[in-house]
Amino acid sequence: MEKALPDLRLGWRLSKSGRPIELAQRDEWLLESIEDGGFPIVCNGDVRYPVIVWGRARTGFFSPVGQAQFEVHAELPLDSAVVTAAADVLESVAEGARAFWGRATPDAAAVDIAYQTAPTLQGPPSPRRGLPALKLFEHIRAPEIPYYLGWLNYWSAAAAKAIGFPDPTLDSDLLTRARRTASGGWVVQLTDAPLDLDNPEHLDALKRAYERFPKIGGRSSP
Repeated sequence: MEKALPDLRLGWRLSKSGRPIELAQRDEWLLESIEDGGFPIVCNGDVRYPVIVWGRARTGFFSPVGQAQFEVHAELPLDSAVVTAAADVLESVAEGARAFWGRATPDAAAVDIAYQTAPTLQGPPSPRRGLPALKLFEHIRAPEIPYYLGWLNYWSAAAAKAIGFPDPTLDSDLLTRARRTASGGWVVQLTDAPLDLDNPEHLDALKRAYERFPKIGGRSSP
C-alpha cells in the first residue's frame, strides 16, 4: 500500500482506547504481535484521514473445502487520491499476500453486496436490488473461487482460470478496464467511477458481471 500511495506510512498501532501510538520498529512489532494466525491493526496515525490495515485467520470450518484462509483487510478514505490509486493499492495488497482473490468496494455498495450472503429468518439470503443470492463461504467448492464481486476485483491466475476469465468473445468490455499483474493474475474494474448502486448503470454492470461469472459465489457447479 505504501508503494501505491507514496505519502502513506503505516507506522502506528492503536491503543486499547483507539489512540494511535507510533511504532519505532513496525515490522518487528508485527512479527511479535501475530496471534491466532492474524496481525493487529496498523494505521497511518491520522485520525482525520484514517488508513488502517489488519489481518485475520478464517478457520477451515468457515472456508471452502475446509481449508483455513488468511484474510487481509484495509480501509481508506474515498477521496480523489485513493480513487486514482485504488487499483494499484488492491494489486499491491493482493499480490503481496499471494491472495486467491480480493476486491475493493465503497462502503455503501459493500453493504448491499453483504446482503447477498446474509441469512434471513426464513433461511436463505434476500439480496437487495435484484442481485443474486450467494452461497456461504464454507459452501463454495474451491478457495480460488471469489465469494462475491466488487468495484475493483483482483483475481489470481488460479481464480481467473476457475471462473473462466478472460474469454475474448465474452469479456471485451471488461478487458478495456482490466490489466494483468506480475504474477499472472488480473485486476478487473467493473465501472469507471467507484461503484454506486444507486446509479442504474453501475447496478446493471454488477448484475451483468454476476451473469457472466456464475461460479462466483458458488452459484453453479463445474
